[in-house]
Amino acid sequence: MHACSDQSPSLLLGLTKGKTSIGCQWVYKIKHRSDGSIERYKARLVAKGFTQLEAVNYQDTFSPIAKIITVRCLLALVAARRWSLHQLDVNNAFLHDDLHEEIYMSPPPRLRRQGEENLVCRLHKSLYGLKQASRQWFSKFSEAIQATGYVQSRADYSLFTIIQGKSFTALLIYVDDILITGNDSVSIAAIKKFLHSQFRLKDLGDLKYCLGIEDAGLLGAAPIDTPMERGLKLSDKSDLLKDPGHYRRLVGRLIYLTISRPDITYSVHVLSKFMYQPRKLHMEAALRVVRYLKNATWQGLFFSSNSDFRLRAYCDSDWAGCPITRRSTTGYYVFLGPSLVSWRSKRQKTVLLSSVEAEYRAMTGACCELTWLRYLLRDLGVLHREPTLLYCDNKAALHIAANPVFHERTRHIEMDCHYIRDKIQDGSVATRFVNSAHQLADVLTKALGKEVFTPMIRKMGVQDIHSPT
Repeated sequence: MHACSDQSPSLLLGLTKGKTSIGCQWVYKIKHRSDGSIERYKARLVAKGFTQLEAVNYQDTFSPIAKIITVRCLLALVAARRWSLHQLDVNNAFLHDDLHEEIYMSPPPRLRRQGEENLVCRLHKSLYGLKQASRQWFSKFSEAIQATGYVQSRADYSLFTIIQGKSFTALLIYVDDILITGNDSVSIAAIKKFLHSQFRLKDLGDLKYCLGIEDAGLLGAAPIDTPMERGLKLSDKSDLLKDPGHYRRLVGRLIYLTISRPDITYSVHVLSKFMYQPRKLHMEAALRVVRYLKNATWQGLFFSSNSDFRLRAYCDSDWAGCPITRRSTTGYYVFLGPSLVSWRSKRQKTVLLSSVEAEYRAMTGACCELTWLRYLLRDLGVLHREPTLLYCDNKAALHIAANPVFHERTRHIEMDCHYIRDKIQDGSVATRFVNSAHQLADVLTKALGKEVFTPMIRKMGVQDIHSPT
């Protein structure tokens, strides 16, 4: 409440005829430190934005947010170039900008005196809960940072960079968390000083904990070596769960863990397909992932200090792998030097006629990711003048991609899938064959046994953070 009054003192007034007001409520939260201890208790007054009327008291609501892949690329860059990485936290970020709309809000009951039950306050500043609050904050921040000469990335609007002679500085904003890095400590100190002059924020020093990525609460189970039973194909044939909410909450938490755990991505992808009507068999599979996490609690991604900054990708598909829809699964990994920065496991949108077609579509998906990453890395000062290597274990799919011809077995393939041909021809991408035994993307398209799974995830860069090596 003090933050609200500091940003925008308000007076109670009567509501003008023809105007409407929105309500508000208190939201309570316990904020934890990176080690899990309690930092402080928070009470926040939020507006009931769900009662706002479009075109009356809000217009646009979209606000960009930093892509987690951008965060990984930044971490890989920092590790390889041995830069320092600073973190700032903006206090009450959504309260900073002025509102352009006329919005009235009923104050909390305990702040009204007798006889003031029908009075409202007009909001001059943005407030948590308003539909436009996030957009208002990002607009104010981006306007301020660009006024200093920083350039907004076209690949990720949350990334801002500046080049001054040999000095390079990058700034990434994730809601109210700000990451700053670069090769010049003077430039970093200057932008931190500027931000302090514009916003109320805390300098958290070197980055230790960002985006709340943690495994807490999923460890009460016996450990196991793989997240899913080898060759398992989940169907919808067992009994429905009496309480589907528990399954949905568990899978939701597992989805969040895939931000930093590529080793469980395929298993969680399979489990997430049954959120609507989860069954006992699905819950058993979800609990197996928990058991695996218990056995791999301290595993995480490592970013190498030695890197040539070359992009390379591995893609694969599991043709007609879904026993319910017979749709295929696309999987791909992308490395920046030796560091894993992007991965995906996704069911393809249509039933395909052959494994070749499924592999070709997977290649196109990986190619699109590589194209975007080349743009992003260019903004981070990493140029790729040579073709990016894309590895696939299907020679027929490689032949189709490299030879722009049509015949009766491929002419039905949707035109967007031929995007990879254009990228091969313009020199952005070059395809290579990889033996199935060395196809890392297998981990994202099928459930593997321990003897294959464990060495695969080690090659991906998933390691024990307590290991002496």
